[in-house]
Amino acid sequence: MADFHLWATYAIILVTVAAYVSERFTLESVALGSLVAFLALFAFFPYEGASGALPPDELLSGFANPALATVLALLIVGQGLFATDALDKPARILAKSAGSSSTRTIIITLITAAMLSAILNNTPVVVIFIPVLIVFAAQRNFPVSKALMPLSFMTILGGMTTLIGSSTNLLVAGVAGKAGISIGFFDITMPGMLLAAAGALYVFFVMPRILRDSSSEKTFRQMQSGTQFIGEIRVVPGHPFIGKESKAGLFQGLGDLTPRLIVRRGMSFHPPFENVVLSEGDRLMVTATRRAFTQALSHGAAGHIAEADTATVGPDYHIAEAVIPPGSRHAGRTIRNAGIETEHSVHMLGVQRKSRMGRTPVSDIRLEPGDTILVGGTDRALEDLRESHDLLVLEWSAEPVPQRRKAWIAFVIFAGIVVTAALDIAPIVATAVAGAFAMIATGCLTLAQAGRAFDRQIFLLVGSAIAAATALERTGGAQLIADAAVSALEGQAPAVILSGYFAVVAILTNFLSNNATAVLFTPIALGISSAIGAPPEAFIAATIFAANCSFATPIGYQTNLMVMGPGHYSFRDFIKAGTPLVAIIWLTFSFVGPWYYGL
Repeated sequence: MADFHLWATYAIILVTVAAYVSERFTLESVALGSLVAFLALFAFFPYEGASGALPPDELLSGFANPALATVLALLIVGQGLFATDALDKPARILAKSAGSSSTRTIIITLITAAMLSAILNNTPVVVIFIPVLIVFAAQRNFPVSKALMPLSFMTILGGMTTLIGSSTNLLVAGVAGKAGISIGFFDITMPGMLLAAAGALYVFFVMPRILRDSSSEKTFRQMQSGTQFIGEIRVVPGHPFIGKESKAGLFQGLGDLTPRLIVRRGMSFHPPFENVVLSEGDRLMVTATRRAFTQALSHGAAGHIAEADTATVGPDYHIAEAVIPPGSRHAGRTIRNAGIETEHSVHMLGVQRKSRMGRTPVSDIRLEPGDTILVGGTDRALEDLRESHDLLVLEWSAEPVPQRRKAWIAFVIFAGIVVTAALDIAPIVATAVAGAFAMIATGCLTLAQAGRAFDRQIFLLVGSAIAAATALERTGGAQLIADAAVSALEGQAPAVILSGYFAVVAILTNFLSNNATAVLFTPIALGISSAIGAPPEAFIAATIFAANCSFATPIGYQTNLMVMGPGHYSFRDFIKAGTPLVAIIWLTFSFVGPWYYGL
């Protein structure tokens, strides 16, 4: 019966991986189906092996895994940073340093992340750079999918270069230490740097060509691009535009808003504006992209044009685009008299149309079928708007307006998580969960926004993957693969055995956790080195490097899971982009390892 469980476990894992790769089914469906299959196997056919029984409820332990809790909590923290625009300034500094080359800046950022990962745990390093790269990508219209997976991979490569660069390194060193073999801080640095350099060349120059620009991300970036809306702002008491002065015919202090007309006490001012100082009571007709209107709202500078007053941004305030369809009762009415704001509890921020608009107050423009209006309101208001037959809300167009007044709070929470994790003051899972709670408690996020940040794909993927890894270990499936590999390599030259051993560990680490693989194979590494009379340091190093080669699946390494959602990656994306990197590291070590350790 034990063999039945072993081979059934192999079969379920193979079918699961094939289903992930095919992408014919949603990731959640495959993960849930895999979990149900394992639960049914061990519920209807109880397992009693050498390591004891494996009750079905033990297969559910993955849903309480600290790594899963950490990733989900950090997603909520990241949402808090975006909702407050807390990292907009660092991203702008990064964008400014880039000049005209976004690619060069991404490469410099990835190298910095890799260097930090050599002396810090990978997780806080990735936590630091994910939100910065996302904001940078949005500002530069750069595909974030081509930055986040490389970020995860570079931190893994950087973590290979010192003893403390990864928990896997420390775990292997600890097991080796019990056998009397001491691994020093820099003992793996030279071969690790050579492997990292080879991997970095692939990550920088080949991987971006493999990674796809996901359809949802394309849509969002197109939505953020240069479509111009025209809006109207009244400079009310206390407005941030009071005192702004035109220089050389232009207003430099209005951000990305471009004034087209200024109305002051019945007088009209047209471009170029010469020595005009904005004052209370002025009405500005401006053109700008939706991103510029979003930024103006977050600073309290935008207005809703039907009433030409200042829109108040709350914690659940979103903007969206809606089209006037043919037959709409709003067609032919002026914006002022259309009644859209009062009927739907939204603010009209701007309008965009293909036909040319004259220099008249925006509130007097008559709406036509095909016009796109920019509206703002709460989540509930936009949901109500979607039910209207007189307005068509565009899919993907809704996004929250940052609460910049809460930015410093979100940044302090984020910094606290990073510092406590980096200095090992508290476990990362504790600080991440506390940080997620703090984001909600301080009003940086609403419960609804935090709920939307929760990624059910990652939740089900990790839970089912840990169930598979548990079954593979407890039934002896992992040990059988290891024993078969050792037997197949018997009688070969030490260099060949070292290379073959590395390949086996590198494959398994993508399906077990990297730490579980390290614990499983370190005693095997010591046994092989003793049997063939090779330096044990060579096989210990092979175990460290190979166990860190978790590039081919999102479940292999915690940082892969962290970038999966924000980067819009599928399981197949990791296989396509990560498998060549595993092969490169293996081939590089096959030459570097025997040379460095004298085999």
